[in-house]
Amino acid sequence: MSSTPKTVYAKDYKKPAYQISHVDMTFDLDSEHTKAVAEMQVHREPDTAENAPMWLDGDELTLKSIAINGEPLKPEDYILSDEGMMLLNPPKDFTLTIETDINPKANTKLQGLYESDGILCTKCETHGFRRITFFPDRPDVMPTWRTTLIGDKEKLPKLISNGNKESVEELPDGRKKEVFFDPIPKACYLYAVVAGKLDQQQDHFITRSGRDVTLNVFVEEGKGEMSGYAVESLKKAMKWDEETFGREYDHDVFNIVAVSNFNSGACENTSLNIFNDKYVLADPNRATDADYASIEGVVGHEYFHNWSGNRVTLRDWFDLTLKEGLTVYRDQEFSSDMRSRAVKRIEDVASLRAGQFTQDAGPLAHPIRPDSYISVRSLYTGTVYNKGAEVIRMMERIAGKEKFRKGMDLYFERNDGKAVTCDDFVAAISEGAGIDLKQFANTWYHQAGTPVVEAKGVYDEEKKTYTLTLSQHTPATPGQPIKKPFVIPLEVGLLDKDGNDMPLEIEGQEKDGKTSKVIVMNKPEQTFVFENVTEPPVLSGNRAFTAPIHFRMDYTPEQRGLLMAKDSDLFNRWDAGQQFATDIMLNMVKDIQAGKEVTIPPAFTQALKGYLNDENLDKAFIAKAFILPSERAIAERMDIVDVDAIAQARLALRTHIATELKDDLLRTYNNNQVKGEYVPNAEDSGKRAVKNMALGYLSILDDSLALKQYREAEQMTDKDAAVRVFAGKDTPEAKAVMDDFYQTYKKDSLVVDKWLSMQALASPDSLKTVKELMNHEAFSMTNPNKVRALINAFAANPTALHKKDGSGYDFIAEQTIAVDKINPQVAATIPVAIGNWKKFDPERQEMMKKALTRILETPNLSPNTYEIVSKSLGITEKKERQKAADFLKDPSVKKYSNGSKSAPRKLNRKNLKQLLQARQGRS
Repeated sequence: MSSTPKTVYAKDYKKPAYQISHVDMTFDLDSEHTKAVAEMQVHREPDTAENAPMWLDGDELTLKSIAINGEPLKPEDYILSDEGMMLLNPPKDFTLTIETDINPKANTKLQGLYESDGILCTKCETHGFRRITFFPDRPDVMPTWRTTLIGDKEKLPKLISNGNKESVEELPDGRKKEVFFDPIPKACYLYAVVAGKLDQQQDHFITRSGRDVTLNVFVEEGKGEMSGYAVESLKKAMKWDEETFGREYDHDVFNIVAVSNFNSGACENTSLNIFNDKYVLADPNRATDADYASIEGVVGHEYFHNWSGNRVTLRDWFDLTLKEGLTVYRDQEFSSDMRSRAVKRIEDVASLRAGQFTQDAGPLAHPIRPDSYISVRSLYTGTVYNKGAEVIRMMERIAGKEKFRKGMDLYFERNDGKAVTCDDFVAAISEGAGIDLKQFANTWYHQAGTPVVEAKGVYDEEKKTYTLTLSQHTPATPGQPIKKPFVIPLEVGLLDKDGNDMPLEIEGQEKDGKTSKVIVMNKPEQTFVFENVTEPPVLSGNRAFTAPIHFRMDYTPEQRGLLMAKDSDLFNRWDAGQQFATDIMLNMVKDIQAGKEVTIPPAFTQALKGYLNDENLDKAFIAKAFILPSERAIAERMDIVDVDAIAQARLALRTHIATELKDDLLRTYNNNQVKGEYVPNAEDSGKRAVKNMALGYLSILDDSLALKQYREAEQMTDKDAAVRVFAGKDTPEAKAVMDDFYQTYKKDSLVVDKWLSMQALASPDSLKTVKELMNHEAFSMTNPNKVRALINAFAANPTALHKKDGSGYDFIAEQTIAVDKINPQVAATIPVAIGNWKKFDPERQEMMKKALTRILETPNLSPNTYEIVSKSLGITEKKERQKAADFLKDPSVKKYSNGSKSAPRKLNRKNLKQLLQARQGRS
């Protein structure tokens, strides 16, 4: 690339020199020429020097005019750069008016104001508002907002912005004007505007104090009947947050708008959430049970942000986990209460291990509170979100639910209306719960990596004691070779020979008869002695996944089988199976590499057989228990990854299970047919899940049952499960099924996404199909959902990606470069798939490095993609602190910084940035 992007450091944070108390935004809306006028009430902060400049961020903006207190500024009154504008010597208190011209149709980055299939909408998080107007685009500037929208009544009949609608006015030229006011201060990343032809569904929610809140869901024309489940999910979330956290909604209206072109899942803009339509639209013929559950969770997540993110926001983006980790924790708890808590926990941990654990083990590892970034979007990771949620959950387990709630109440009460930090959150929980979290915060917030906890147990027959020794270590991560010991809460239990829980009496602790307790380790090695243990026990460790760690203990196959069959903690029953299956497959890989016949312990299949024959077990749990660890999960346990051997081992184990349990699986399939009206509740969804799990295994042996189900299915959950059996197969029946599925649903974009992704994921030889699909009428490089469905799905297919000829790596490089020119935020997600290149054999390492280097050397590569690729290659950024200090020594800069009205001639883009960094600080 032509120049190295600059690194931003958390330690350089400085408060804004100027604050903005109120903004009047006026939009004269048009798909190609939108006129945006921002009128800001600006105030110099008391500790800011009288002659200090004011920095306003701006990105690809066309400036039409600028005035202070109604007087147009002269060119020498401000300096423009490609990253924004600096006002020279502004007054103490003033009205700043800026007019810009925006082309929403040309905005393929989908940041700022853009067009999505005829609908004008905004995405301002993270740095999108600077693509609308020049503004201090940082979360610690929190004005109130009034918005005036003017648009053509025929083309843009629905006009929506944050807050309550103040007025509607018909204009004489076939247009109308609507004014909205949001009295609650908010950062500009929470600002939103939508205009277009939209179907609307309305409902109401009565808050606990008796206020009537109007709920609106707006979707693209013709899709209104698919928004009902989102409305019901919103009402559930509002009620749950009142009951669980005491949080009541504060506006008179809550709007959700769903569009088909969106970079992420949704944005929590105050009173106007904008969603990717995949998390709003659902009906039984188009959406699966999993889709319904995702809608419930994402709607809840965005609503919960009203308090954990909006009312209490973050001071700077390095504290992103303050709002996202906390809100993920809240949405996970919500979904757990709406459905099966154990199954939800299993889903969340499986996702964490598949994504975040992999990130923690590679070159992109970072703490949940990072200390630097090149592109702010690089902070939006599974570490910040999902590991961040686990850190919150550990605090809750250490404090206990009741005390944790007191800490949460204190956090909201103390910080309402403020932009705060993770330190403020920890302080509130510590004070409210009455616990010391200093060591906890110093490690979990600032250290990257996944701790490994080794457990060893010794039973003393004579003393009737069981001595548990726990040791922890965390592998080195980039920039952090040495780790301090973490504070790790572990819920544990002891099982007798029949699998029954034994009462726990821990030396030095209260004897209360409980059979499950949380112990806390905070040293490299600690010992816990369990007394009055009447027989050699089997340890059930890290129950409910109390801590996001690798928990290691040498279990015999019989002990693993006992835990799978009898542990009272349903999560640990599942996890015992996962660990057992991982051990089996790792041994199978070794046998395959040595040319030996593979062996599978019978205890594993017997435990699975027991699940199928247990009528009292949650059906959804059984379905999860039969999902073997992914190829990626197995790869993480290997020093040098053997992609082909892992794939062979996993297929061999699946085939063994299908063969050994064929009759049990067929009985399970037949006994879990759901008749009658489709309902996406936990019970019916669980039956469909276990039935379709059985179908997947049976289809390894014979796919005739899948063909029958495909033809007879009355809803998408069953049809989707059946069609996936045929994806990637090269048979006439498979081709007929895939063609029929597309022809049936080709007008439904979200179903087509499923069709694209299942083909990209299905076969070791899917690259040829993927390349053909890129030229298919169903694919679009400008639609993020389509790119994720095809290109990112291919990247998640290890056997196809890691073909020995390197063609998969070449494809990743080509598509990263192509998408980066259109939408850098989406492009940056693609090369992550080859970031852990050091885990592979020398030949593949060299080809992956070549592909990453090819991306890195692309002219005008975005900072988003540059950061991912450069870190994957281990390139260290040069520090620029000294450059800034040297620059300030320049005589002309000294003159200017001391109040000169004439800007130095040498202020170009590069040294302007250095000056701002030194003088004002960047958030």
